[in-house]
Amino acid sequence: MTATLPSLSNLQPNPAWAALPLFDRTAWKRVRFGDVVENCAKTCDPAEAGLERFVAMEHLEPGSLHVRSWGNVADGTTFTRRCRPGQVLFGKRRAYQRKVAVAEFEAVVSGDIYVLAPKDTLRLLPELLPFLCLSERFFQHAVGTSAGSLSPRTNWSSLASFEFDLPPLDQQRRIAEILWAVDESEQSRWSLKGDLETLKLAYEVAEFDKLFDAVSEGQIKAAKLRNVLITPICNGIFKTSDLFGKGTLLVNVTDIYSGFRAVPSSLNRVEVTQSESQRFSANPGDVIFNRSSLVLAGIGHACLVPEWDEDMVFECHLMRARPDPLIIDSRFMCRYALSPRGRRFLMSRAQTTTMTTINQGDIGDMPFPLPDLERQRAIADHLDDLESTIADVNRAIASDALLKSKFANQLFS
Repeated sequence: MTATLPSLSNLQPNPAWAALPLFDRTAWKRVRFGDVVENCAKTCDPAEAGLERFVAMEHLEPGSLHVRSWGNVADGTTFTRRCRPGQVLFGKRRAYQRKVAVAEFEAVVSGDIYVLAPKDTLRLLPELLPFLCLSERFFQHAVGTSAGSLSPRTNWSSLASFEFDLPPLDQQRRIAEILWAVDESEQSRWSLKGDLETLKLAYEVAEFDKLFDAVSEGQIKAAKLRNVLITPICNGIFKTSDLFGKGTLLVNVTDIYSGFRAVPSSLNRVEVTQSESQRFSANPGDVIFNRSSLVLAGIGHACLVPEWDEDMVFECHLMRARPDPLIIDSRFMCRYALSPRGRRFLMSRAQTTTMTTINQGDIGDMPFPLPDLERQRAIADHLDDLESTIADVNRAIASDALLKSKFANQLFS
């Protein structure tokens, strides 16, 4: 029978932990996963048990120990396997996706999710188990023992045979405290990122709404995109596959989804003539639009061409708009095209057959408010600052995740 799992928040510091040598393996003992971990297969009727939520594979985020989304039992579910707070959820289907989480509420889960808990909390701390399941060796074992081609699954007997060195309980406590402290830092940064993205979105909506109100009141002018350019909108270059791999740097669809500014890959190159290089050039300050996509949400996505140390051209699935710097700031143009209001316009013009497309005429019809250049730049500067801060937070999140992963991997290597 599984012992009662303590809440993660009840993990208390031990004054003697500072003196514990974390990686002194003298007293560590080799054990099998199945000897210290239980596969909890208790089932229930969620409605009869009063459970309101269910967790499916799509609710587990790769690399995250937290369940941030779920389904509602009232909407219907066939799941019956029950989980309780503190138990570990491990996605057994396509284990290479690294889906592991700690349940923070009672729910029923998909049959493709194992519900794991220590058999004896005096041998293995519940707080350490999720990091064991996230370790590289454990995933390699899970993936290596999976069977099936399209949707491989690992079975419990295979997971149970995994062997690792288990530290004494005092070391487990110290290790778990450190790992959860890093995770707490990571989660606080995720929360900060969400707040910053909400602030950025609110600022975009408020500023562009104010500008269009000013247009309606006759305080500032507006113009269609085609009327604020120094050259007509242009589709990109088409080349056969035998001309790819060397030559001029090529901006492709993937590059424009890398952020507000395109990040061309040095691997994407194409042979072009001198006249093609001039006609299809992607210069700093140009705004590139995606003109075809498999999904509506991708259509008309805009990106700014950054300062770069070599010439670039852009490919045929993209369109180029070259703003007149005396009329409109290129960053302001791109920011508006990416704003909720700009996106609604572009998606309203999209046409879908086998693919969703938008043409030069549709892009050219996009209306822009035209405050003075100083205000345009001020709006663009503020959004640049918010985006830069978000990028800093993203780097900190990645750093925390890397530290957590390396520490866990070192422990269970």
